[in-house]
Amino acid sequence: MADTPLAAGKVPVDLLASLLDGFGPTPPEVRVGPGIGEDAAAIDVPAGILVVATDPVTLTGSDVGAFAVVVNANDVAVMGARPRWFLASVLLPQGTTESELRELFADLRMALDDVGAALVGGHTEVTAAVTQPVVVGQMIGLVDDRRVVATCGARPGDVLVQSGAVPVEGAAVLAAEAADRLGEVDPATLDAARNAIRDPGISVVDGAILAAQLGATALHDPTEGGLASGLHELARASGVGLRVDADAIAWFEPGLSVCRALGADPWATLASGCLLATFPPDMAREAVDALRRHGVTAATVGEVIEGEAVTKASGEPVAWPERDEVARLT
Repeated sequence: MADTPLAAGKVPVDLLASLLDGFGPTPPEVRVGPGIGEDAAAIDVPAGILVVATDPVTLTGSDVGAFAVVVNANDVAVMGARPRWFLASVLLPQGTTESELRELFADLRMALDDVGAALVGGHTEVTAAVTQPVVVGQMIGLVDDRRVVATCGARPGDVLVQSGAVPVEGAAVLAAEAADRLGEVDPATLDAARNAIRDPGISVVDGAILAAQLGATALHDPTEGGLASGLHELARASGVGLRVDADAIAWFEPGLSVCRALGADPWATLASGCLLATFPPDMAREAVDALRRHGVTAATVGEVIEGEAVTKASGEPVAWPERDEVARLT
């Protein structure tokens, strides 16, 4: 067993795979269980299929209530479920004031209203174990038509669609956590980066649910490790490769400006707010048009191919980041 300390951020994918292999088979009612690239679990119950996701917010101490709601809502929605019930474990550093806690809960309420979910439980405490506020969220949704869309459904020949620009989440976090190093960024651009969690926002709930209804074969929302990790996670889960048209990728310009100022790779920077979807080739154009008609940005950005390589159209490999740029820089 290696004694090398693990880097901050997601654990290496091969290590995670080996850890998951140590568990026994999942019960028959579990439609989608733990796996590389899967965003949530799906459990068959009499009323439909429960879709359950949990994620902590640890890379920033700002807007953690809103982040916790939306990233977990996204994970549920990319399986085609409407987020309904939310639990939060809130860990606060010593010295936190009542007004700060009230502000965090106000952010929770606003974000829950936005995604249409309800707070149904949780835990809140002040502890010396953390140095900034940490919220561990759990979102539960229900699919009543028993059609779950998992990350593992992409097939060779499918068309890859992107909805939402990148790196929106990374822009907001870096603008908050690395503000002292962003003096060269135009003030208006920096303000747009700071406000990115609200405009354009990081929720993909509506787009994901609509994409599922339109016949998506796979859905995934890139988060830590950025767009590059999201592409690899989708490919790994589905056992396929991807050929990506780098010129077609939708970029969030304030995020690019922040990344340039910090020497960060935007492909590897927190990417909540982006949705990756695959569609059969005969359905892709109609799906993109339908998403746009409903106010959801969407564009074709690549194709699913045989093998396991994730490359740009030029043949250049898309590297799977070992670490998110936000974790590296903050």
